[in-house]
Amino acid sequence: MSLNIKNPLIVFDLETTGIDVAKDRIVEIATLKIFPNGDRESKVRLINPGIPIPPEATAVHGITDEDVKDAPTFKEIAKSLANYIEGCDFAGFNSNRFDLPLLAEEFLRAGVDVDLKKRKFVDVQTIFHKMEKRTLAAAYKFYLDKELVNAHSAEADTLATYEILCAQVERYPELKNDIDSLSEFSSFNRNVDFAGRIILNEKGVEVFNFGKHKGKPVLEVFKKEPSYYSWMMNGDFPLYTKKVLTALYLKLKQE
Repeated sequence: MSLNIKNPLIVFDLETTGIDVAKDRIVEIATLKIFPNGDRESKVRLINPGIPIPPEATAVHGITDEDVKDAPTFKEIAKSLANYIEGCDFAGFNSNRFDLPLLAEEFLRAGVDVDLKKRKFVDVQTIFHKMEKRTLAAAYKFYLDKELVNAHSAEADTLATYEILCAQVERYPELKNDIDSLSEFSSFNRNVDFAGRIILNEKGVEVFNFGKHKGKPVLEVFKKEPSYYSWMMNGDFPLYTKKVLTALYLKLKQE
């Protein structure tokens, strides 16, 4: 079956130097662009992260410093990539928790303004975990009865992710063939920032989702403890989280 989509859908996967959104960098990005008429366009690109690729990361995806030495940096491709994904919705495997926050960080570091919050995001892993609780290779075997060849190859993973998503929609009657519904279903929290440090509570108020102030409204904390804002801005938090915090802090100052 094919997905019912209104906007082009970017199924994407990142290979990286590690799993720290604030510190690590992209070394490979693969995109599978699905158009509303069913056409597909696949692209894979190596990225020079500007930092050494740790051996433990290479052990996972097989990409070495030598492989990326002549590749462009993310900053060099940021504008063309932003144009390519303009107006698209997104899907990935564990993308809401990792790939999307890291991609947002790379755009901020490159100084390219991309308003990803306007788009819809479908996390195939979240759907899978809510329904079956397995891994990508197991998901591929479970839904398609095929072995996933070249796992941790970004291109293979994006294609597998798209095939699994289509199979999930076909398998579960409760899943609507609609990106808005799939995005809502595959979201664990109502994140305000991509890393999920700040979420909306049941009243639609921004609250902290970590640490000693977990569950407390951000503006309330800033009023009582102004130094907490400074601590976070000087801390090792993702740039997008800091961007959201600054907007909330300015909102408080205007009250």
